[in-house]
Parts: sequence; C-alpha cells; structure tokens
Amino acid sequence: MFIKLILFLGITSSYGQTNTISGKIKSGSGVLPYANIYLKKTKIGTTSNENGFYELRNIPKGNYTLIVSSIGYQTKTIKISFNSNQKLTKNFSLSENNSLDEIVISGTLRPVTKSNSPVPVEVYSTSFFKKNPTPSIFESMQNVNGVRPQLNCNVCNTGDIHINGLEGPYTFVLIDGMPIVSGLSTVYGLTGIPQALIERVEVVKGSASTLYGSEAVGGIINIITKRPSNSPKLTTDTFTSSWGEINTDVGLRYKLSEKIESLLGVNYFNYQNRIDNNEDGFTDLTLQHRISFFNKINIERKNNKVFTIAGRYVYEDRWGGEMDWEKKYRGTNIKYGESIYTNRWETFGTYQLPTTENINFQFSANGHYQDSFYGTDKYEAAQLIGFGQFVYNKRIKENHNFLLGIAYRYTFYDDNTFATIDENGIKNKPSKTHLPGIFLQDEISLNKQNKLLLGARWDYNSIHGNIFSPRINYKWNSKDNSDIFRISVGNGFRVANVFTEDHAALTGAREVEFRGQLKPETSWNTNINYVKKINTENIFITFDTSIFYTYFNNRILPDYESDPNKIIYANLNGYSISKGISFTSDILFTNGFTMNIGATFMDVSVTENNIKTRQLLTETFSGVWSISYKFDTNFTLDYTGNLYGPMRLPLLGVNDNRAEFSPWFSIQNIQLTKKFSNSWEVYGGIKNLLNFTPPANSINNANNPFDIGIDTVKNPELAFDPSYVYASNQGIRAFAGIRFTLF
Repeated sequence: MFIKLILFLGITSSYGQTNTISGKIKSGSGVLPYANIYLKKTKIGTTSNENGFYELRNIPKGNYTLIVSSIGYQTKTIKISFNSNQKLTKNFSLSENNSLDEIVISGTLRPVTKSNSPVPVEVYSTSFFKKNPTPSIFESMQNVNGVRPQLNCNVCNTGDIHINGLEGPYTFVLIDGMPIVSGLSTVYGLTGIPQALIERVEVVKGSASTLYGSEAVGGIINIITKRPSNSPKLTTDTFTSSWGEINTDVGLRYKLSEKIESLLGVNYFNYQNRIDNNEDGFTDLTLQHRISFFNKINIERKNNKVFTIAGRYVYEDRWGGEMDWEKKYRGTNIKYGESIYTNRWETFGTYQLPTTENINFQFSANGHYQDSFYGTDKYEAAQLIGFGQFVYNKRIKENHNFLLGIAYRYTFYDDNTFATIDENGIKNKPSKTHLPGIFLQDEISLNKQNKLLLGARWDYNSIHGNIFSPRINYKWNSKDNSDIFRISVGNGFRVANVFTEDHAALTGAREVEFRGQLKPETSWNTNINYVKKINTENIFITFDTSIFYTYFNNRILPDYESDPNKIIYANLNGYSISKGISFTSDILFTNGFTMNIGATFMDVSVTENNIKTRQLLTETFSGVWSISYKFDTNFTLDYTGNLYGPMRLPLLGVNDNRAEFSPWFSIQNIQLTKKFSNSWEVYGGIKNLLNFTPPANSINNANNPFDIGIDTVKNPELAFDPSYVYASNQGIRAFAGIRFTLF
C-alpha cells in the first residue's frame, strides 16, 4: 500500500510540473485562424481555431523556441522558458508577407524553409492569385515572372505553361507533390482544379529530373492543397464577367469520424456566349461547360504518422469554331468546329510507414479519356498512368540529411492515330511503358553558412533503356540570412509522346510526319541565383536574381517551315539553347502598399546544320507586376499586368501575308475588393484594360476551313490554319464576384 501511494504521488507530481501556453493570433484588426504554432525540435504543436485562439499543453520544464507561422504572413519566433506549473499567455500579430519564407517541399522532396532550401523555390499564396481572379490555375500563372500560359489553338483555346521559354511538355505539374498533370493533360488537364482548396503554388525553374524523372526538364509547378485540419468549414468564391463567364469554387470541411477529416472542393465553369468581335466568322472564345470534384481525406494515426488520400474528377465539354456551328455538325464538313469531350479521374496520397524510421509511400494514378473532333478529323484517346514510390529520409549526425527513393511508373496510351499502330501498319498496338527508377540525395551542411546538395537518379525506360540524371546544388547565406547565393547544375531527360502533348498535331489542319524513331531528349541546366533582403522599420524588400542556361540534345520540335502542309517531328540534328536572366522584387510597406515586379530576358534558339534560328512562339522579354494598396482594413486596390516582347510565329510560306513576329503587347487588370467582415467580401474590376487582341486574320483562310477548291501544295498560303496564336482574342471586360468564408 505504501509503495502504491509513493507511485501515485510521483505520477501526480510529474503531471503537476507540466506547463501551458495560450493566446490569440491576429492579423491587422482581425483574428488569424489556422495559423501554425509549435515548439521547435519537439512534437508539441497546434493550429489556431476559427477565433484565432491556440493552446499548447503538457510542456515539460525547459527552454524552447516558439514559432508562429501562416502562409502569406511573416513568421514570428520567440524564446520561452518553463519551470513547472506555469500558465503563460502570449498573443501574436502577424504581418502580411508576399515574399514568403515558409515551408517548401518541391526542391528537395522534404519540408524545409524557403531560405534554407539549397534549391531556389518560388512560393505564391492564394492571396497573390486573388489579386487577379481567374477560372483556372492555367490562367492564374500569367502574373508569375518567367512563366507564361501559352494558347496553342485559335479555335479550341487549349494551352500549356511555358517556363523560361520552354514549351509546356517540359513543365512538370504536380498536385501535393504527385505527378498528376502530364501526358494528355499537359494540353487538356490544367483546368478544373478547385482554387478554393489551393494553399500555395511552388515553382522551381530548371531541371528537376533527379527527383521527379521524365518531363521535369524546364521546371515544376507544385500545387499544394490545404490540409483539412487547417481549412475553414466552408469557402465559396463566385464571379462573373461581362462576356458571360460564370465560375464558382466551393470548399467544404467535414468529419467522417473523430480521426478522419475530409475536404471537399467543387469547381464549376460555364461560358456559352458566342462572340466574334474580330469578325472572322469564328468564336473569339471557346464555349465551355466544366465541372470538377476534389476530395481530400486525412486520417489521424498514432505518433502523428501521415496518411492522406485524395481524388479528383473532371468533366469538360468545350467547342470553338464557326459561329453557327451546332452539335449536329460534329465531325462533318458542313460547318467547321473543334469539339472536345474530356473525362478525367485522379487519385493520390501519402502513407507514412509505422516504423521508427521516416519512410513514406507516395502513390498516384489517373485516367484520361478524350473524344474529340477537329473539323472532320476524329481524335479518340485513352491514357492510364500509375505511379508509386518509397521515400526514406534519414538525418545522419548533424550535417547530413539523406534521402533515398525507389519509384515505378506505368503508362498506357491508346488512340485512333497511326501513333499506336504496329510496325506493319495493320493492327492497333497501344503504347505500354514501364519506368522503374531509384534516386538519392544527400544534403550536407558544411557549416551554418554553407550547404551542399548532391543527387542522382537512374531510370530504366522499357522502350529507350537506361537514363541517368545527376545534379549538384550549392548554397551560401550570410549570418543574418539577408544575402543568399545558390548555384545548381543538373541533367534532365524527357521521353516525348507528340500526340499527347502537342495540340497542333491533332488539329488536322496539317499532315503530321515523323522522321525516324524519336529518341529521349536530354539536357544540362545551370542556374545561378542571388537573393538580397533589406528590412527597415517601414519597408521590407527582397531582390531575387537568376541566371539560367539549358543545353539540349535530341530535342524534338515541331517543324512548321520545311513544308507548309506538314508538321514534321524529328530529333534535332544539332542542339538547342535556352538562356537568360530574370529579376524579381517584392516590396512591402507597413502603410499597406505592396509591389511584386519581375522581368525576364531570354534567348531561346535552335541550331541545326550550323544554322541558328530563334524558337517559334518564344518572347525575348517578359515582365509582370502586381501592385496593391490597402486603404484601410476593408478596401484593397490591386493592379496587375504583364508585358511581352515579339515572338516569331509559324507562317504558311513566304507568301503568307500575316506578320512574322507578334507585336509588343500587354494585358493589364485592375480590381477593388471590399471586406465587410472576416466572412464576407466582394470584388470587381476590369480585365484587359488596354483591350489588346491579336490581328483579325490570325486564323488563315477562316472563310474556307475545309480548303475546298484550293491546292494547298501549290498555294500553301491559302490553307486554313489556326496555329498562328500567341494571345487570347478575349478583349476588355468587367467582372464582379463575392467570397464567403465560414470558420
């Protein structure tokens, strides 16, 4: 009995020595829900509730570093000490920070603060994209420096995303780190991601094939969705434009059980207004009807082990063409139309193994089904991709952070074109590709100011054989982190599938020809990055400068010029170079004035048979800006825009009367937002203030889309051609929207 009493008193005493800290997190005059509060180098942490309140309990005696962070706000750090039985109250007010020094994962496949990452990662929060609301992440990227959404067809308005002048297939788009948007969806799958669920977007420019494999040659765009535990109960965002566009995003957090939280997102977009302002007889903007469902589930496990799984379904019906086209004309030569039905599903997730070591199993799968007509040419395709990898992360002593991964990717592709016909040209033969691989990296902290990252990847492509991709990154920072210098060298590779990646190959306006067996493209990329931070009492400034250089072998580019009636695909008999320099500046004034300004100068060239030419549809200069002023806590004015230099355009021979180069052009937008409470806000403004649109003759021979009575071999300049496109035909328009958030 005496022993039991002693044990009871000892246990009671130990519990009595624990400590508590609580308080409120604010921003401006309002509370800040779902901020992260944790004690560094411990497992003690929480998030603030819908009222901004937080509480950390059962803190043992000792000295700690308390960190308070939230995406889009400056992180605060304080030192605290506990003796026993203390109850502290600490309130915090976080300031907005557009430059962001938050946790990023895209550069190294593990969480690390942006300033500590040896790989330069750009981070854009939802507040950045709200300054110019758009119906898709494809259009949202138009204000990111060095990134350009490129339309590929004047009729159906499909597009891809260019990074530093490299076409869409060189850009790897991920959702929560998983390879979801690739292949067919490089052209058709960048829409329908509910933006109400996006927490931030991370952009890495330059080759990332060592970690992400094929397609990550030009860079990656990683769309990070919100965690259910950090999300409001309900978010809605609806806007419409004077052109008749309607877009709605809905996010709903709900619980399936005490340990299972879920986040549901819905995106709906509808545009059915036939407009022909340039009077060429064709719709200026593709008519679209799209709905997308996204659901993410987080399962609470012992020891805070991770288990998340998510899924998305997208259906889209889009068409563009002659103004009086109807569904009954689909596939006929009565009226020209490009009609595309898309069905797409995706699933992905992460499961942390129940071991003492940090081992994650990450997986994704997607199916993309497309039924489309381009005039009379039918394109029907199915693609299935399955991906899985184990990632082992281990800190060795204090200066080595080791990562090892084993990956496997399976791709099935079938269509009704000659791309999937057997070597005898008789039977259908779907493409099936197996791609096992292994990768490793070691992040070495030489000291507090110097860091070295070494990485390598080996893949075995079942068609092309062995592929090896090494990389090395070096980072130096000043003692106060106000100066950061990074240099990286890496190898990239890409296995091309033209019909899934290039819309021009599908339109039927030109004959497609392959010359020889296409070999994998390889590249070497070098990037030098310098970041300078200047902080004073009233202003916070970040300057970010990068010099980039990429050298390609075996590059596959569509040749529009050798034969105006054909698009010829072949490995380049020579080399291609993308080089340039970019500048970005974030300026934050304490009086509510913020600026994000960027410019990129680049030279993207192709050298074949010792003849150097400028790459088609690539600008030598691009500039972006996002300028905001908060009048008080309720009104915000946003002025955003971009500026592009001339691009060389595809012509139909020397007699084509269209301009060889596009003009300088700028798309500018202005928006005013009124916030009524933490839950309600309305916004409105004008898009394309300068009312810029391409020339009316961009679609060549629009009055005869089936080339009736024309010998296009003798007179190629008279052929119907919708591939001469560099900007949208959508002119000036007003827009208005309303947002509601229930915490």
